[in-house]
Amino acid sequence: MDLGPIGSGPLRVGILSDTHGWVDPQVLEVVSTCDLAVHGGDIGNGAVLGQLRPRQGAVWAVSGNNDVQAKWPESDRDLLARLPARVTLPLPGGLLVVVHGHQTQVRGRHDRLRRRFPEARALVYGHSHRCVLDTDIRPWVLNPGAAGRTRTYGGPSCLVLTADVAVWTLELHRFAPPASPGSRPRTHLSHPSTKS
Repeated sequence: MDLGPIGSGPLRVGILSDTHGWVDPQVLEVVSTCDLAVHGGDIGNGAVLGQLRPRQGAVWAVSGNNDVQAKWPESDRDLLARLPARVTLPLPGGLLVVVHGHQTQVRGRHDRLRRRFPEARALVYGHSHRCVLDTDIRPWVLNPGAAGRTRTYGGPSCLVLTADVAVWTLELHRFAPPASPGSRPRTHLSHPSTKS
């Protein structure tokens, strides 16, 4: 799905993936500070997308390999049928391409994605549940990690991309895993931002 220009900038884009039916409340808080949100697939149900409330209200999502009729509530199947395999967002300063990543082999995935979408300034994929910020060359290849409970590899995470005509910056937000009864409170783990 290709879209017309979105805003004149700067725009804050909340990027998440791999919720599998449940999104961490702290990720929801981050998304609420953004202008729009993108979900990189393996959503799990329509309620997850309904909980994402960026300031401008726009939420874009792609289907993942687990976004299939057998795994979604029957009441959400119309929404499921409308999910594209790819979204291309024309942000200030360039294109953001979102795919799930399951159709690209693990070995050489970033090179393949860059060859497939050379016009992009940044590419987002999910599927692996592992957070990746490959920003040494363009297009950037980004994986926000898992924003739910399933295989978070250290805790749920998301990204915030600030897109302006000249400069894009990136923030990683990673949270401690959900606390179990009797454990210590959760914490936010900060990471430096990346600029391009």
